[in-house]
Parts: sequence; C-alpha cells; structure tokens
Amino acid sequence: MAMSAPKGDSSEPMVEMNTTPLIDVMLVLLIMFIITLPPPTHAVKIDLPQDCAPNCPPPPPVLPTKNVLYVSPQGVVTWNQQPVSWSQLDQLLNDSQDPAKFALTPELHLQPDPMAPYDTVDRVLARAKRAKVSKMGFVNNEAYRGDF
Repeated sequence: MAMSAPKGDSSEPMVEMNTTPLIDVMLVLLIMFIITLPPPTHAVKIDLPQDCAPNCPPPPPVLPTKNVLYVSPQGVVTWNQQPVSWSQLDQLLNDSQDPAKFALTPELHLQPDPMAPYDTVDRVLARAKRAKVSKMGFVNNEAYRGDF
C-alpha cells in the first residue's frame, strides 16, 4: 500500500479516509460467511423398485372413468381400495394419463383422510403433478368443514 505525504504545510488536516479498518472488517465478514456455508451434499434420494417374489399381487387396475386415491390416517395410500407402494403409484398415475390406453383421460379423485399425514398427501400430489395428471379432484372436502 502506498502512503501519501501531505503537501505543503503539515499543520493542515488530512482529508483522505483511512480504509484499513474498513478492509479489515470486510475480510472478517467474508471469512465468517465462508465458514457458515453448509457443506455440499451430493446424495441423491431414489426410490428403487423392490424385488417381489412370484406370489406378489398384481397392481390394481386403472379404471377408464374414475380412479379413487385414498390416503389413510396411518399414511397408507390406496388406489381403488387396494394398497399400493410409491413405485406402483407412479406406474398407475402414468398409465392413467396414457392416451394409447384410454380414449378419454380418466378422472383421479384424491380423498385424503382428515387425519392423514400432510407429508404423505404432499408426496401424492407431487407424484400426480410429475405424471401430468390433468383431471383431478378432491373428494369429501366436507370432512374438513369444522376444522377451520
């Protein structure tokens, strides 16, 4: 860093600002910011298909007019009154939106129980959005009437 010497009479006050404390504070803030950054995580969460024995029940059928998706208070997801896993739900949602299988896209009626875990209902909605479900309705909303 260069130092400036006053010109002329040395009794005149310096009009230049001392920036050294400002730079010191900025460096301390920068170091604190770098230290407080969370470490990067490179984990990717995937739902892998479960290996099923030959005696596994077949997935429930996709009905041509409407399909009822129910979420129980225990977080169990059922498709047309048959429990399904997350991978089966993805497959059923994709099959229901396949124009080669149905002339008209079937409706999906989502019926979460009032005591169903919000996380499970949110996951179901996210999977329906990912499958690009176009005809979906919420059934039995009157069950929530007295809750709010």
